[in-house]
Amino acid sequence: MDILKVENLTKRFGDAVAVKGVSLAIERGKVYALIGPNGSGKTTLVKTVAGLLHPSQGKVLVNGADAVRDPVTAKAAIGYIPDEPSVWAGMTGEEFLHFIGALFGVAEAARRERIAALLAKFHLAGIEKGYFEDYSRGNKQKFTIIAALLHEPKLLLVDEPIVGLDPESAEIAKHEFRAFADRGGAVLIVTHTLTVAQEIADMIGVLKNGTLVASAPFADLVRMAKLDTKADLVAVYRALAE
Repeated sequence: MDILKVENLTKRFGDAVAVKGVSLAIERGKVYALIGPNGSGKTTLVKTVAGLLHPSQGKVLVNGADAVRDPVTAKAAIGYIPDEPSVWAGMTGEEFLHFIGALFGVAEAARRERIAALLAKFHLAGIEKGYFEDYSRGNKQKFTIIAALLHEPKLLLVDEPIVGLDPESAEIAKHEFRAFADRGGAVLIVTHTLTVAQEIADMIGVLKNGTLVASAPFADLVRMAKLDTKADLVAVYRALAE
């Protein structure tokens, strides 16, 4: 079953077209990485899937729910990790997590259990009562990742997940994204860190000037780019996206 299905998606801002007729699907249990140059439309696409932007044309289905016609149901199935963690500065990390969990209808007992487990996993236990404004960027990002996982969504949207994380936390995050898919979820990751995409993605899409110019498993992208089988994703990117 496709957890995410994007059909002929176009997003315009006035006369500018940021995303042009993009179609893609992510099955249950799969990680899809979206790569491309700055300004290629990656974040616009993710924000449209998340329901933060309204599509100019096309359709977005999240776990079968139309993101435009049934936005509440669609958004309830999404965990969203933005490229820039932005939270009310006067909240503590713990308050933020309980607030997000409550918004998604997670019972208090379940919230406490999940929060404790995730704080320990990301090595944040002990600082959760500090204020968000006092956290490092990396710790803000880790709290945002935890918040996205709390309600056990069907689809995880991740925009530049590794930026600001120390190497150990980056490895934990990659493991959690892969494990989330292995438990039956679907993950859409936007990243410039090509090693991350090559390492954990089942499918990789290459976006250029708002158009999806390629979408396939890594080995197939290598063949499409007419490269040696030992080529890495950096070489594929240069061949297809630049």
